[in-house]
Formats: sequence, structure tokens, C-alpha cells
Amino acid sequence: MAIIPEFLRDLMIARSPSGHEFEAQKVIDRYMANAVDEYRKDTIGNRFATLKTNDQNPMLMLSGHMDELGFSITYIDEKGFLSFDTIGGHDRSIIPGRRVRILSQKGDVFGITGKRAIHLLDDDEENKVPKIHELWIDIGVKSEEEAKKLVRIGDPVIYETPETVALNDTSNITGRAFDDKAGAYVVMEVMRRLISERHSLNCNVTSVASVQEEVGLRGAINASYSCMPTVGIAVDVGHATDFPDCSNKRFSKVELGGGPMITRGVNINPIIFDRIIECAEKENIPYQIDADTRPTGTDARPMQVTRGGVPTGLISIPLRYMHTPVEMANLDDIENVIRLICAFAHTLKPEDHFEF
Repeated sequence: MAIIPEFLRDLMIARSPSGHEFEAQKVIDRYMANAVDEYRKDTIGNRFATLKTNDQNPMLMLSGHMDELGFSITYIDEKGFLSFDTIGGHDRSIIPGRRVRILSQKGDVFGITGKRAIHLLDDDEENKVPKIHELWIDIGVKSEEEAKKLVRIGDPVIYETPETVALNDTSNITGRAFDDKAGAYVVMEVMRRLISERHSLNCNVTSVASVQEEVGLRGAINASYSCMPTVGIAVDVGHATDFPDCSNKRFSKVELGGGPMITRGVNINPIIFDRIIECAEKENIPYQIDADTRPTGTDARPMQVTRGGVPTGLISIPLRYMHTPVEMANLDDIENVIRLICAFAHTLKPEDHFEF
């Protein structure tokens, strides 16, 4: 049975919907605050772990976001049923019939997402995806007064899911919110390893566990501006396409367990891209190329255009079933992303330039 690293497991257990990343922040604090040369946080909730070698050396910024999808309570009716809105981009078809946990100030409150049973739908309603206002959360109470003793407007909600586990005797693991706590884990684990290799580094490094990516890349905007990086690499998840009913004529061919996804496209500095490829080949790390013709929906997007512009790369962890409660990643892919970024960091030197 594959062994899930304790740091990653603790991050996966943490509940951290965008704007409410408190539990994930505490995990990062616990593992990183006393392990680096400088550790800080900012007013939006980002966490920064920095390794300093020499002020004249370039600054490499690594960023992976620690927030996840969720919901927020918007209304409580007279019978105690809760209306809600989404935090981040949900597939509405999978919301009904789920166990959820409301993160109330008074403690966790359990509920279920409800909708009309199929028996009670008209013929023209059966094949329609319900809109958010046609769903509700049932916490088992009988009145608005009872409900307000347990929850209040604005409380965040997450899916109640089993613990992150390895699937049978494989290195594939499934859980809630590998997007992108796996990436936050990677950038911080890279930092922990580089600390022990600092004697051979010719760059400074700041690893950022960013917030509010799922609602507009907000944490990375602040972080990229304040870090003043010379070079940046974002770490996120990307779509594995090795499952039934996925046309590779429309999407890049990506296999779970096939190695890190290295993005090529308008969001990516071509010199950075080439160097990442060279590092993968030198270290015998399997890799897959993902083409993206637009600014990516990752921390790489604001990183590239901050201040006067930052030469940016994007390395992604292949993922099946993104934005569902049962995302699936591969431990070998995660480890190989860590190895690849460590190798890249060792190539940086003060005389590097990335203009083209």
C-alpha cells in the first residue's frame, strides 16, 4: 500500500474553502514556520517561506494554492432549510445528495444537500441540471430559530468526504481538494529539501501557499507583487485525460502516473519551458507536455504580468475528476514534480536572463 506523506495528508484533512483557509494555514505554519530563514504571512492570508543565499542572487518564487471549492450559507427559511451559493467553479450536477459539513463558529454542523426526488419531477425537469436556487441544505431542524442556534449567514461549507486513501495496491490516491493542496504541499516540500541543499544553490527561493485562487487568483496577485521574483513557477493540477469518453483531439494527452505536466503556451516564458524540459531529461524524470493557448487559470497568470513582468513556468500534477469530492492523483507524479523543481532551482545563477 502506498504511503501518503504526513505533510500532504495533514493538508488534505484541513478544510480550506476560498476565503476561509484557516485550517490549511495552520498546517503550513506548523511544518514551515521554524524550518526556513524567513516566514511571513500577509493581510489576504498567503504564507511565505523563504530561503536566503545571497542578496545578489536571483529570487525564485514557487506558488501553489491552498484553498479549495466550497459553499456559503446565504439564507435560512422559516423551516430551517439553508440556501447556499458556490465558492469556486462547481459541477452543479454532482451537488445534490451529498453529505456536507458547515464550518460554524460554534462547531461543525452536519447536513445534506437536498432537491426534489426524481419521482416528483415533471418529465421536462428530469434531464435538467438543477440550478443553485433549486437546491438546499437540510440540517434536520424544524425552524429558522433552531437553525440560527447552529449556523449563521456566511458560514462556509465543504463536502463531507472519507479520508484521503490509496486505491487498492497502487500509487493512485483519492481525496477531496488535491486541487490544489497537492501543489501547496509540493512548493513547501521543495523548500524543505532545498534548505538542506543550500550550499549548492545560487538563488534565493520563496515558496508561497496562496489563497483564493478558486475565486480569481487573488492571493497570487498580492504574493507575486510583494515577492519581487526574478523567476516564477506555479504548481497546480492539470487534467489527466486517460479515462473513457475523453477525446485527445480536443485535449492534450495526459496520463495519471505519466509524470509532471509541463505547460507550453502564451502564459509561459519559452526559455523557462526549455530549461524545465532539460532538467527533466537530465534527471530522467518522465514528463508530459500540455499546450495552453490562453492565460492559464493558475497562479502563473498573475505571476507572469506582475510589476514589469516575470519569466514564468507552470508545472502541473495530473488529476482525474477535478472539482469533485473524489479527485484522484498519483504519488509518483507528485514526487517527480518535487524532484523537477529542485533540479530547476539548482540551475539558476545570477547571470541568467530570460529576455527573448
